Amino acid sequence: MSDDTRITELEIALAHQSHTIEEMSGEMARQGELLDRLQKTLKALAERFLELEESAAPRAEITRPPHY
Repeated sequence: MSDDTRITELEIALAHQSHTIEEMSGEMARQGELLDRLQKTLKALAERFLELEESAAPRAEITRPPHY
């Protein structure tokens, strides 16, 4: 195999790797944005749940059972 052929194959491999890295970087950025949105949504739902839980019904008073 000649040096020119080896260099050409290395350049092709490098180009494919660079393309793959760019695709993966873009996908990671999209997943990071999605994760941020999901965390905000989860936080909002947790807060809403706690508000609903507090307003749903008063807590029963803790008393001793009648057999004491």
